[in-house]
Amino acid sequence: MTARRRSRRALSADEDRLWRLVTKNAVPLDAEARGLFVEALSEDDIPLPEISPPPVPKPAPPVVAPAKNPAPKPDDAFWPPLPDFRIGEKVTAAAVQVRRALPGLEHGKSPGVDKRTAQRFKRGRMDIDGTIDLHGMTQEAAHIALNRFVETGAATGKRCLLVVTGKGTRGEGVLRRAVPRWLNDERLRGLILSYSHAQPQHGGSGALYVLLKRRRET
Repeated sequence: MTARRRSRRALSADEDRLWRLVTKNAVPLDAEARGLFVEALSEDDIPLPEISPPPVPKPAPPVVAPAKNPAPKPDDAFWPPLPDFRIGEKVTAAAVQVRRALPGLEHGKSPGVDKRTAQRFKRGRMDIDGTIDLHGMTQEAAHIALNRFVETGAATGKRCLLVVTGKGTRGEGVLRRAVPRWLNDERLRGLILSYSHAQPQHGGSGALYVLLKRRRET
């Protein structure tokens, strides 16, 4: 059974005009070019190279905004300072409050000291149990040395100390002005009853007598 040949449809006027425009400048293939064209049509389709799809970028991790008020770390947490104390000394809350409430001392003033002891102290008639010379030290070194000297004296039961500061130029020595302030610091104030300028034979205004509290026997 022979296949029926499909009849060709006649071209419309527009199609015929378009075809004439296309073929107007067409150049017929020569025999060699025609052979290559026929050969190319008879070959199997050449597979195209596989192209890998571009890698999908990984999503960036979400940015977490810092908290406005982050919780403090243990190292940054506030810890109230412990009060100073000596080994063997019992410290109570009441004692700490009393120590902090002590009034500041002034030159020659001896609150809480009997009149006879106060006069002997200011006139240089008490035995001097220890002397320290801060003259020539830096403020930092002098401050450290003074604290150790007074604390050691109080711990060993000494009563009257002599602190040499030097007079400085025109009586305005740095240590001469700083030592009274350091004696009123919380660290030392609870150990001291009074301080006063020394007598001339002990350095005059370039030195201080320091009267310590009596050591309580435990």
